[in-house]
Amino acid sequence: MKFFLDTANLEQIKEAVSWGVIEGVTTNPTLISKENMEFEELIKKICEIVPGPVSVEVISQEWKGMVEEAKKFAELAENVVIKIPMTVDGLKATRELSRKNIKVNMTLIFSPSQALLAAKAGASFISPFIGRLDDISTPGMNLIEDIITIFNNYMFDTEIIVASIRHPLHVVEAALLGAHIATMPFQVLEKLVNHPLTNIGLERFLKDWEKVKK
Repeated sequence: MKFFLDTANLEQIKEAVSWGVIEGVTTNPTLISKENMEFEELIKKICEIVPGPVSVEVISQEWKGMVEEAKKFAELAENVVIKIPMTVDGLKATRELSRKNIKVNMTLIFSPSQALLAAKAGASFISPFIGRLDDISTPGMNLIEDIITIFNNYMFDTEIIVASIRHPLHVVEAALLGAHIATMPFQVLEKLVNHPLTNIGLERFLKDWEKVKK
């Protein structure tokens, strides 16, 4: 499984990349609005730090506008991926961009049918939002399981980015199902590292080391 960081914060990205476990970044207008930096400069800096795909979301709601925005974003760096919402216009834009070899991450996926349409339109990635489904008492991980089954049935190349991750168990469950990618906030990545028995074990080792004759 690949790990992406769901943030636009440069310090978080630098720190996470230094761990050697981050292969990409996903951003959105909300995350970018939290950073006090000019949009294009911020995206370029993220793309310099991150070794893999960096998703940048369009604002236009009409497909031709999406395509024009996407062309401009794609010129910012080679590893930019265009994030497009799951709408009819989004599908039209995805088809057009895939023909131009511009990679698309189709976002706001909440059903297997939406995932299937995105893959058929040529999306390189899809982002099903599991946390938001959990919020309305619908098991988000069931969606991931269904999408994996459909994609395996028809050998789609589209990669599944499990998004709206709220806690480490989401990551583990997605990995057990065989999802390609998990994108998570930095706080969730930190929690993946920690275990109380690890801390207890390290503390004991250090205390015992103090007794060793040097």
